[in-house]
Amino acid sequence: MRPFCLAVVIAAGIVMSSSIAVAQNGPYKVLKTVKVGGDGGFDYISADVEGRRLIVPRSGPMGQVTVFNLDTLEPVGTIPTVKSGGAVVDPKSHHGFSTTKPITMWDSNTLQTIKTIDVDGRPDGIMFDPYNERVWVFSHMPPYATVIDGKEGTVVGTLDLGGQPEEAVSDGKGTVYVNITDKANVAVVDAKKLTVTAHYDLSSKGVDNGSGLSLDVKNHILFAYYRLPSPQAVIINAENGNIITTLPTAMNVDTVGFNPATMEAISTAGEGVIVFIKENSPTSFVVEQKLQTMPGARNMVIDTKTNHVLSMAFEYGPLPANAPPPVAGRIALGPPLPGSFTLLMVGK
Repeated sequence: MRPFCLAVVIAAGIVMSSSIAVAQNGPYKVLKTVKVGGDGGFDYISADVEGRRLIVPRSGPMGQVTVFNLDTLEPVGTIPTVKSGGAVVDPKSHHGFSTTKPITMWDSNTLQTIKTIDVDGRPDGIMFDPYNERVWVFSHMPPYATVIDGKEGTVVGTLDLGGQPEEAVSDGKGTVYVNITDKANVAVVDAKKLTVTAHYDLSSKGVDNGSGLSLDVKNHILFAYYRLPSPQAVIINAENGNIITTLPTAMNVDTVGFNPATMEAISTAGEGVIVFIKENSPTSFVVEQKLQTMPGARNMVIDTKTNHVLSMAFEYGPLPANAPPPVAGRIALGPPLPGSFTLLMVGK
């Protein structure tokens, strides 16, 4: 994923018309929107559930890490010199990590920088693995993954995932799964040995441009999301890679998550739609609801304490007449309006 300023794909008029067809009936609704403003693009969003903080990194020349109260969305503070597309917090050590280069390590209580950590590649995605308290930093160029000790802030190792990684998820028991965007497969990684043990090939479904990945740990079910040739979720047995079924999702699907409390795979997309897939059993899945939010709200995180879904977006002006041709699988949006950056809270 890349910092989001001007995304590309279908004309703004199509985005508006598509919202008419979105089924709003269902248990979820937008509970709160807060216009927080601020400069800089955005990509990943994360939650320190125990510390009750929402972490919103901003990129670009004026970017910074912005922190909000996870319950009220009121501002808590910023780290003004840290401009990144992603950040996570280790809840045990209270260390935060941002995908700058070098990686920036900071105190999640005081929001003060602790140190920087040299890494190779181009830091993009980031994940905290509670299994052994490590931070995984992903890059679209080698090394594809750099693993950092969350307590000490030292590099444990790097590994070749066999392609460009997007979202990753841990089962909390020693296995990490990574959606490989350019290979139509999911890499299976031994989190202790830092070795790839398998690649689950999904090319039989003709999918391309992988993005999000979520996991039902209890039932060993992976939900791998793809933008092309049409947006869909490929549902996989996490133990052997067998494909169970596929279901449609929304245009420019991006970050996703699974809520074990509700047994739902949840995805946000640049189209401005959240799709809730209900897992009725390990072999039965259905699109439960498609909820309209805001165009460009393609990133999300689940607050597992309240079951709220948090997302974010700008408000956008008209698409310029000289805008470049659309890129397949993404949406076209005009320039973001100054001061319009907005946080969204979704729940029942």
